[in-house]
Amino acid sequence: MNLIFLGSGAFGIPTLSHLCEQHDVRAVVSQPDRPAGRKRQLTPTPVSQFAIEHALDLYRTDDANDNAFVDTMKQTDADAAIVIAFGQKLSPALIHALAPVVVNLHSSLLPKYRGAAPINWAMIEGETETGVSVIGLAQKMDAGQVYATQSTPIDPLETAGELHDRLSEMGPVVIDEVLNAIASGTLEGSPQIEGQATRAPKLKKADGWVDWSQPADRVRTRIHGLTPWPSVTVTWRQANGQEQPLKLCRVASHPNADYGGKEPGIILPSTHIACGVGTLELLEVQIPGKRVMTIDEFTRGHQLQPGDQLISSPPAT
Repeated sequence: MNLIFLGSGAFGIPTLSHLCEQHDVRAVVSQPDRPAGRKRQLTPTPVSQFAIEHALDLYRTDDANDNAFVDTMKQTDADAAIVIAFGQKLSPALIHALAPVVVNLHSSLLPKYRGAAPINWAMIEGETETGVSVIGLAQKMDAGQVYATQSTPIDPLETAGELHDRLSEMGPVVIDEVLNAIASGTLEGSPQIEGQATRAPKLKKADGWVDWSQPADRVRTRIHGLTPWPSVTVTWRQANGQEQPLKLCRVASHPNADYGGKEPGIILPSTHIACGVGTLELLEVQIPGKRVMTIDEFTRGHQLQPGDQLISSPPAT
């Protein structure tokens, strides 16, 4: 099939790579290069970089709905267009210009977790299962008809970054299912049930906190759902009063552990932390600016002691 691919983030790369092997990708559309890194050098999006490396026709635009760009897309004569983590809302005029069928790969089991951060919020909210959905485009965010889904369990020790990568690898399978249905004229969608819709708003750096008074399972899902970004960084207060920031990267929850009524946030023996119910076990941590370390590596060089406190709270409003 003749295809157009619209995407920016790394989530779309496995699907784009697969489409290039199986179809004629006539155009790739992505966001413009942006400053990145300490030197603020202009850097292409992951999708743009892939297109450059594979000599694909690449269009970089900060307004895909511009009339001139819409006219350009009309000339591609595509059978279908695939949108994955593109970062711009598409106008009806652009959707019409792209192809007879335009679909979007979304990283949740819709209608749950519509929005910019579905992977993170599925974890934060304690879901044990998530997946990907292929939907039609609608003017209401992520509300189009569902053409295909695939689900997967969430591992209790998995971070949002790791789940992102796993879900991205599921993209080719469901996109193939939809493209085969388009080719055979059998594509049928199911409307989403609006009453079951939930939101997954964009995360901010200020979201990187936890409430130790919550049950251990809830603290774990928040930490993993915010890893690697914006991450949960706490203040490690030692018994001698010294303080320093500490990033919590991976933890295990022990919901039935009895810690003798210690204040939530207090370090217990065996690098457990008291929570409102149960305890949290530290597995991987990071001093900001340093590498991620296992807790065994960390404690060989740092005096993390029972009675120390990990302090975290939401920013003042």
